[in-house]
Amino acid sequence: MEETLVGDRLIRTVAAVIADERGRVLLVRKCASAFFIQPGGKRESGEDSLTTLARELREEIGVNFDPARAVLLGEFEAQAVHEPGRRVRAEAFVVAIEGEPRAAAEIEELAWVDPDDPGNLNVAPLSRRHILPAFLGRRETDAV
Repeated sequence: MEETLVGDRLIRTVAAVIADERGRVLLVRKCASAFFIQPGGKRESGEDSLTTLARELREEIGVNFDPARAVLLGEFEAQAVHEPGRRVRAEAFVVAIEGEPRAAAEIEELAWVDPDDPGNLNVAPLSRRHILPAFLGRRETDAV
């Protein structure tokens, strides 16, 4: 995907798509935010994508995953909901977690949603319009 913005206007993140046994996907809401997003976050210096994701999932929801089993879903971009005037680009991975997710650090709330219909939940455009549809497409392809 080519860069659409220059300098610090583009926020690069790594995101997790975590599904439960019922096919629902986990979304999180940060403290003082109205939007639900995929768990994950920004890289720290020297981190690769899966190292970032492992750190963020431990810090934010208290779970682990096996990086060798993570599957790249794709790279997606949309308007940032937490930083007006900026865009966010997320590298999203489907991961199977170890442990029970719980809100920690800056996460205030967890929600398990039907990826086909998150209902009235205020889901950020990156998740609602890009990541969840891509996950559904992958799941349907895998079922064939």
